[in-house]
Amino acid sequence: MQKGKAFLPEWEGSLRGPSAPLSLRPRVEAPAYLEVRKPEGVELVALDAARVTIGRVESNDVALPADEEASRIHATIERIAGGWCVRDLSSSNGTFVNGERVSGDRPLRTGDEIRVGRTRLVLRARTDVDNARQTLASQPPPSLTNRERDVLLALFRPALAAEVFSEPASTRDVAATLSISEAAVKQHLTHLYDKFGIYGEGERRRVRLANEALRRGAVTMADVRAVHG
Repeated sequence: MQKGKAFLPEWEGSLRGPSAPLSLRPRVEAPAYLEVRKPEGVELVALDAARVTIGRVESNDVALPADEEASRIHATIERIAGGWCVRDLSSSNGTFVNGERVSGDRPLRTGDEIRVGRTRLVLRARTDVDNARQTLASQPPPSLTNRERDVLLALFRPALAAEVFSEPASTRDVAATLSISEAAVKQHLTHLYDKFGIYGEGERRRVRLANEALRRGAVTMADVRAVHG
């Protein structure tokens, strides 16, 4: 991969002749690429290699020399069967996908936001976009009570004070926001975990719940701003 190669995605091939109608244009599958959101603007970097490194030093494929919170070699994005995954390389500040800290390899879908240090990168890929939309369409949000929706909105309150949402509110903070007991919050969260299919144990369940609620459209950040802004 040529380091720092920026490009504009080309969704269709050129005409075979000056009079060829639009419907006869040969389709060209666009490569996946990253939108790298730097202070000076957005840079588009083609993912035209099987492995792309991201970090602070210039030798990386995606170099972030101005980001002091990024490690020297922070993370990699690697091609896997049918798509891409991101891997944190034991960085000091971690790598996040849609606000959730990466542990091991994390498969990526088009539109996923990756945070490395203070830098945000968004994966754009033509492959399986239609399938992804069908999957989302087939999973509408579950039916929620008014109080369950209040709990979801309260989870996102920290996002109003941060550039990138990385951690939902704690059970104690949700209880304080809604003026209810922590026991009541935990009960509502248990019901929400069941409704959204969030299984397992640990505090990371709140992160997974928040991501799933956004993905399935149960709440939006506009809703959060309207309530808590």
